[in-house]
This record gives sequence, structure tokens and C-alpha cells, in this order.
Amino acid sequence: MLRLGLDPDGANARIVADEAELETRRRKSRLRLVVDEMRSVLLRAPDAAPFILVVTDADGVILWRDGAASARRQADELGFVEGAHWSEAKVGTNAIGTALTEEAPVQLFSAEHFEASQHPWYCSAVPVHDPHDGTLLGVVDISGPAMTLHPAVQSLVTTAVRLAEARLMIAQQEALNTLRDRMSAMLAGTSGPALVVDDAGWVAYQQGVRSRDRIEAPAADRSILIPGAGLCLPEKITGGWLLRPTGDRRASVTLRTKQDPPVLDIHSGTEPLVVPLTPRRAQILAAVTSAGVAGISATELSQRLYGDGDHVVTVRAEVSRLRRSVGALLATRPYRWAEGVDARVE
Repeated sequence: MLRLGLDPDGANARIVADEAELETRRRKSRLRLVVDEMRSVLLRAPDAAPFILVVTDADGVILWRDGAASARRQADELGFVEGAHWSEAKVGTNAIGTALTEEAPVQLFSAEHFEASQHPWYCSAVPVHDPHDGTLLGVVDISGPAMTLHPAVQSLVTTAVRLAEARLMIAQQEALNTLRDRMSAMLAGTSGPALVVDDAGWVAYQQGVRSRDRIEAPAADRSILIPGAGLCLPEKITGGWLLRPTGDRRASVTLRTKQDPPVLDIHSGTEPLVVPLTPRRAQILAAVTSAGVAGISATELSQRLYGDGDHVVTVRAEVSRLRRSVGALLATRPYRWAEGVDARVE
């Protein structure tokens, strides 16, 4: 924390989002779907319990705050307010920032906080993950006067988060079912392959094509390669996207390793897409390209990158993140370019 330039005894600057940015963050956060339920679980008697409930996004920005009036007044003095950034980089070690960094539950008591001004407090924070893909959505935190800490607080917050994650799972399935029912009726009687997905790429309905449960998140004017259907151009619909073949069943990709940073050029019949790469991801794509249609396993890729087969978990995580950028162009088991992709290294 000291190397970040933070002062444990001073008033480190608080960055607080303006109202417009805060509303935008709230609207984009999937936690908006469950914040009222978490209030009902954790704040059954807010005036009687001397603590506050705080919900942040994955950046550590406080989106919602509620609880006892006395605790809210004390929190105001700390800058512990809606819109404030509470990552470790901004305010030092604190339950919210550390839970985000560790992606694990954290409870801090009194002087375990970096800033002396936070020593009169306890904070119990638990990260919330998307139940479908593990994406970090934010943190749920209970904070109050240090000497009022109850042993059950951490368990209570953890239970509320697990209930929230279960509710998010149900909400997404309900949305997919609604999208499927509407679009299956609309596409009835039409011919040709079609795929309907939500905004995150989860498949709601497929016709004449077999797809995995999720594809890359669609974007307007950017073709997506769907195995069995070829290149598809996304069409925005209410609640998601409709993808149908463009007629061009091939894509070409060029890995340019000499640029800084390395990039992947993707040409698929529409405007070319340039994807910046880290050196490690460029190495992965170079190895995949050299492996050809036979592909390369996670163990072989570990040996290529690290000189041994002991980094399979790291390799799989890196490829998973890479596929968020290139989507179905990169196939798995083994790792290889998908059918219809012409790839070269330049």
C-alpha cells in the first residue's frame, strides 16, 4: 500500500463517481436483479442493527448502500458513500478491495484496515460471481462499529451471496426461456440455420445448427463464425441477438507478432477486426497455428510455453480469457483454429 503512495494516517483522496456514471454502473450491473432481496435478508431491522449493507461492482465502486442511520452518518465521514471507489489501490487494505483482489471472502477488524480512520470499524465482504461463467460481479459487504461485531456476520453475508447467485441463475434461465419462446414462434416456418442468443452470448434457441451453450458476445456489424452455419452477422433483437449465415463460410486471421503489442487481424467478409494481444496470448496463437488441423493439447501447450507439463491449469485459464476476444474462431479439445478459418503468422 505504501508503494502505491497511500498514507495510513492521512486522508487519501476519495474518487466518487458522479450521478450519471453511478446510474450507468447500476444499470449495467447484474446485481441490480438481486439487491432488493439482499436488503430483505440482511436488513430485516435496519434501525435496530448498527451496521450498513454495501454492494459494489467489480471495480470496487459502491453502487448501493443501506442500513442503520447512525452507521450511515459515520460512513459518510469516511467517504464510504454511493459512487465511491473502494479498491485497494484507492483506499488501501479494506474488506471490499481485498475481497475483490483475492476473489474470496474477507473480514477485517479494526487496525487490520490500512487507514487509521477505518480502525473503529469491522467489515465483512464476500465477492459475488456470475453462476454461469464465474465472472466477478462485485462484492457484498456488511460494516459497522468494531465493538459490535457478531461472530455470525461473515456466515450471514456468505449465505446472502449464495442466495443471490442462485437467484441470478434462475433469472438468466427465465430470460433465456422467454427469448426462446418468442423467437421460436417468430422463426417457425422459416428455412435455413438460425441462432438466438442473449447479450452475453448464451444460446436461447437454435434452428438447423448445433452450437455449444455459449458463443462470443455478439456486436453489431461483426461476423461470428458458428460451426455448421459458417459466418453469421448478428441482428439486434429485444433481449439479445439473432444470427443467420451471411453466405461466406470462411474467415482469415493473421497473427502479427512483430507489432507492439502483437495483434490478430480477423477478416470475415465485413469490416476487419483487430484484436490486441499480450505476448503470452500471441505465443498461444502461434503454437495453435503451427499445430495445424491436428491441434495442440493443454499439456503440449504447457510444455511449449513453460518447458514442462505442470502449468495446464494456467494454460486453460489463459485460453479461456483469449476466447472471450476471438470466440468460436478458436476451437477446443484440442486447441485449434475452427473449421473454415485460414490462419497464418506474419
